[in-house]
Amino acid sequence: MRLPSIHDFAAEATDPGHYAALGADWSLAVADVVASTRLAAEGRHRDVNFVAAAVVAVLSEAVRDAPEPAACQFGGDGAIAAVPPGREAAARAALAALAHWAATDMDVPLRVGLVPVSALLDQGLEVLAALHDFGNGNAFGLFLGSGVAAADAWVKSDPRWSVAPAPGPLTGLEAVSCRWNPVRAGRGTILCVIVDPLAGGAEGLATLARVQADIERIVPTAVAAPLGMGERLEVRWPPSWRSLWLESRTHPRGRRIASMAAALAKSAVLAAMLRLGLHSAGFDPDHYRRSLAERSDFRKSAGGPRFVLDVTEEEAAAIDALLRARADAGLIRYGTARAQSTTVTCLVGDFAADRHVHFVDGAELGFWRASVMLKAMKAREAA
Repeated sequence: MRLPSIHDFAAEATDPGHYAALGADWSLAVADVVASTRLAAEGRHRDVNFVAAAVVAVLSEAVRDAPEPAACQFGGDGAIAAVPPGREAAARAALAALAHWAATDMDVPLRVGLVPVSALLDQGLEVLAALHDFGNGNAFGLFLGSGVAAADAWVKSDPRWSVAPAPGPLTGLEAVSCRWNPVRAGRGTILCVIVDPLAGGAEGLATLARVQADIERIVPTAVAAPLGMGERLEVRWPPSWRSLWLESRTHPRGRRIASMAAALAKSAVLAAMLRLGLHSAGFDPDHYRRSLAERSDFRKSAGGPRFVLDVTEEEAAAIDALLRARADAGLIRYGTARAQSTTVTCLVGDFAADRHVHFVDGAELGFWRASVMLKAMKAREAA
C-alpha cells in the first residue's frame, strides 16, 4: 500500500481523507528516552534530541519500502514509524540495535517496541498514516487515530510489545548531525504544543480539525515557522565540542577521532560558503538555507497536532486560552511549553542529491516539557 502525500499541512493534516488506514499486516515501531527528567537536569537536552533523530535515521532505512520513503516521525525524546508488511523483522533488529547503542555509546536509556496494528484494531483503535512530502524523497510521517497513543502506552506498560537491546548494524546512523546553533525566537517566544482528542473515531478527528483551524486563525502556522525562510540560521565554526562528540558516536570506535576531524573540515567549508554566499557545482547557499527551513518538522501530527511555533506573546496567550477552553469542555488534553530558541538536528542522506530533512524542538526539550503537562492533565482526569 502506497501512503498518501500531504503538501499543504494547514489544509490537509487533520483531514482523514488525506490519510490511509493501516491494515492488520502493518506494525508501529515506537521508541522513547526513558530518563528524560534526569538527562534534562544534567543539561543533556541535545543528547536526547540526537538519540531521537538517530532512531528516525535508522528506522527510515530499516522499514523503507523502496522507492517510497518511510513514514517516520521525530518526537523530541522519541520517535514512531509505520512498518510495512514484510519489514517487521528488520524493524525489530533496528530497534534492538538502537537501544543497545543508545545505552552503551550515549548513556541514554531508550525504550523500544513493536506493536502490530492487528492488535490495535482488535481493540477498536485505528491508525491513519500519510507522508508530509517535500519531494525528492524528503518526507516526514504523519499519523492520526487513537492507535498511535495506545501503541506508545502499550510499549511502556506491557513487556509483550517491548524489544530487548542487542548489538547490531545501524544503517543510516552516520547521517545524523547537530552543528547548527540554536535559533532564537524572532517574533517573541517559541511555543511547543501537543494536542490529543479525548474522543476516538470521527468525533475526535473532527475536534482536531476545529482546533487546528482555530490555531490557524490566531496565527497561520506557516508564518510562525521557527527557522523563518532559513535567514535565521547561524553558522557556527568551529562547531561546539559537544556536537562533534555526539556526531562521532555514529561511527565505529576506531573511526571516531577521524570523524571529528572530517566534521571540522566539512563544517569549515560549509560555513565559508554560507557566510560568503559562495556557489559551487550543485550548491546554492540561498537554496540550501531555504530548503533546510522548509524541510523542518515544526508541524506534525501523531494522533493530534504537534507544533514548534515562533509566535508573539499575544499569540501564545491566545493559543493557551483556546486549548484551555477546549480542555475544560472535555474535548482535548494538551500540553504547552515555551522556550527562547529552537534546536535543530539534521538528517543528511545525500547532500549532493539534495536529500536532507531537519528535526526541530524547543530548547531544553520543549516537546518533552509539553508532554509532561499533558500527562499531568491525564493523571488528574483519572484521579
